[in-house]
Amino acid sequence: MQTAAVTSGPPAASDFYTGLVAELYRYLRAETFDPEPYARFVERSGQPALELGCGDGDPLLDLRARGLEVEGLDSSLDMLERCRAAASDRGIDVTLHHATFEGMKLDRRFGSIYFAGATFNLLPDDETAQAALGRMAEHLRPGGSALVPLFVPVSPAESDVGQIREHVTDDGVVMRLTVVAIVRDEATRVQTTALRYERLHGTDHEVVDRSWKLHWFEQDRFAAMAADAGLVTRSVHQADGSPATTHDTAFTFILGRPEA
Repeated sequence: MQTAAVTSGPPAASDFYTGLVAELYRYLRAETFDPEPYARFVERSGQPALELGCGDGDPLLDLRARGLEVEGLDSSLDMLERCRAAASDRGIDVTLHHATFEGMKLDRRFGSIYFAGATFNLLPDDETAQAALGRMAEHLRPGGSALVPLFVPVSPAESDVGQIREHVTDDGVVMRLTVVAIVRDEATRVQTTALRYERLHGTDHEVVDRSWKLHWFEQDRFAAMAADAGLVTRSVHQADGSPATTHDTAFTFILGRPEA
């Protein structure tokens, strides 16, 4: 039996990471996150900390297991439920918030705010990104820091379309992610990828088609947006910690809220 769900146009992250997509995320994601650099950032910048886009708990729960005071926030209820379940399985107590980055209104301020991976790139346009930076500034205590990884996606090649990522469980369930199409708009700095998620087991075949939108920033543009939100750029570095150059397509900003 085949069931299918199709969405038209790129959904918000809260709608993208739902249902089958949320269930398959852990098995088909492109990267996993080493908790060590995030733990060092929180220990250096201060607690409490807030992980934005915490998803199903990676690396949030590893930091909580170390005893760090870290809370999580995500716009997807489905992903938060998976995070709660994972925390319960591990016997970890964690505080989770359901909100968008640009709309969050929490009742405390944080010494550290961070994204695990380039989740900020999922914000669809400059207006939303500017609002999110404003909310981050509001939720940092004076002297606090924010860690924001970013990247500029490479121009797609014809060979990128049709690429498949697959995971097969011990009991024969096939989970599959296929790139169906890619559209790039240099003027708006947006790249939209049509993705197909599938789960096959015996005669059961579930299919969900979703559009994944990436919105990128040049370093100068992002630094200016952060400044408009009241944040200072403390450093911009590569994954290995060395200073980023203007030619780098992946870089991490350390932003700070000035002391009062």
